[in-house]
Amino acid sequence: MREWEMKVAIVGTGYVGLTTGLALAYLGHEVSCVDKNTQIIDRLRNNEATIFEAGLEELLRETSSRMNFTEDLQQIDAPPDVFIIAVGTPPLPAGGTDLRYVEEVAHDVGKLLPSSGLKVVVNKSTVPVGTTRKVEAIIGEELDKRGVSADFIVVSNPEFLREGSALQDTFYPDRIVVGSDDFRAVDVLQSLYTPIIEQSFDPPGAVPRPEGYSLPPFLATSATSAELSKYAANAFLATKISFINEFAELAEQVGADINEVAGAIGLDRRIAPGFLKAGVGWGGSCFPKDVCSILNTGKKHSLPMPLVSSAVKVNRRQRERIVEKLVQTLPTMRGSTVGILGLAFKPGTDDVRGSPSAEIIEMLLGLGATVKAHDPVAMGNYHRCFPDQEIIYVPSVEEAAHGSDALLLLTDWDAYLHVSWSRISVSMRSPVFVDGRNFLSATKMSEHGFVYLGMGR
Repeated sequence: MREWEMKVAIVGTGYVGLTTGLALAYLGHEVSCVDKNTQIIDRLRNNEATIFEAGLEELLRETSSRMNFTEDLQQIDAPPDVFIIAVGTPPLPAGGTDLRYVEEVAHDVGKLLPSSGLKVVVNKSTVPVGTTRKVEAIIGEELDKRGVSADFIVVSNPEFLREGSALQDTFYPDRIVVGSDDFRAVDVLQSLYTPIIEQSFDPPGAVPRPEGYSLPPFLATSATSAELSKYAANAFLATKISFINEFAELAEQVGADINEVAGAIGLDRRIAPGFLKAGVGWGGSCFPKDVCSILNTGKKHSLPMPLVSSAVKVNRRQRERIVEKLVQTLPTMRGSTVGILGLAFKPGTDDVRGSPSAEIIEMLLGLGATVKAHDPVAMGNYHRCFPDQEIIYVPSVEEAAHGSDALLLLTDWDAYLHVSWSRISVSMRSPVFVDGRNFLSATKMSEHGFVYLGMGR
C-alpha cells in the first residue's frame, strides 16, 4: 500500500457519495460505501448504476476489487482511516436544512470509533455553517456514553459537483477546499487526494482528462469558511443565471437577442461565459435548497440578503413567462394539447428534483391544457416523483407533437438536435414551438414551419 492509500468509508450513495467512492477506489484507496437502502446496495454489488451518470457502470466494474457495499457502517471489517458523510440534506418547509441524516451518521460514527489512531470525519454533504461543530459534538457525546477516548477530527470538505458531470468534476476539480484548523486533518485530506492534486493517475477510459487541464488548487480554510463557500458558490451561480434572465425579458422588449448580449459580455474575463444562458431558470436538487438555506441563515442573523432574494423572484418569473407566451399565442389554453420536451432539470441526468418542468406542467394543467411529455431518460423518475400530475407520457418527440397545439422544449438534450422538425411541424394542430432553453436555431425552426418563440430573442 502506498503511503497515501487509505481505508475510506462513505455514508450515502447518491451523486456525491457514489462518484467520490468510485474515484477514490480507482485511485487506489480501499472504499466501503454505506447505504441503508438494501435495493440500492444490491444493485451496486451487481455493478448496476443506481443514478444516471456517464461512465458510472464502467468504473463500478473496474474498481470492484477495491469497492465494498454494505447497509451498515458497523459491518465494515477494519476501522477506516477516513469517514466521509455524503447523505442528503433536504430542505425544511420554513427554508432551513434538514440535518437528521447527517446527525444520524455522526451518532453511528461515534458508536464505533476506535480508541487508537487518528480518524478524520469528513463532512461532504452541503450543510449550514456550524454543522462541523455539531457533528463533532455528537461524536463526542457517543464516545462519552461508551467511556472511550478517541483521537478524531471533523473537517468540512464541500463538493462542487455538477450532476451529469460528477465523475469528471471529481477527477478533475476546479479546486479542493478543506476546512479545518487542525493541520493533521489537512495533511490527511491532502494525502487522500494526492493523485488528484498531482494528476499522477492514468485517466479512466470513461472519464478522460480534459485537454489543457491544469493542477487543481488545494485550499485550506477554517471549517466555517469551507461551509459557507459552498453556499456562496451556488448562490452566485443562481444569481448569474437570474441576471441574464432578467435582461432576456428586457431584450424582448427592446428588440435585442439575449444570446448575442450574453456572448458579448461573456468575453469579458471578469464575467466569463458560464451560466449566462437565458431560459426557464435554474432548478435541480442543489440550487433551490441551497439558496433557501442561505436566505434562512441570513434571516437568523438579521440579514435579508436582497440580492439573493431577487434571484429567487426572477427565477420564479421565468416559469410564468413560458406559460404567458403560450397564453398570448394560442386562442385558448383550455382544451389545448401541449407537448413537453424534457423533464429532467438539466441534460445528462435523470434527476427531476426542482425541475422547471414540474412547475410549468402544473400551471398548464391548471389552465385546462392536456399535457404530453417526453424525456430521453427521466420519464420514470418524473412519474414516481409527481404521480398526481395527469400527464400522457410518450416514447418519442413525434408522438409528443402529433396533434398538439404547441411544443415546449424545457431540457436541452442533444437528442432534440437530431429530429426531423419539418416532418414534425406538419403533424401538429398548430406548429407553435417555445424554446425554453434557446437551444435550437430560430431561423431553422421557422424554415421548418414553426412559430418559434425563444427567451429574450
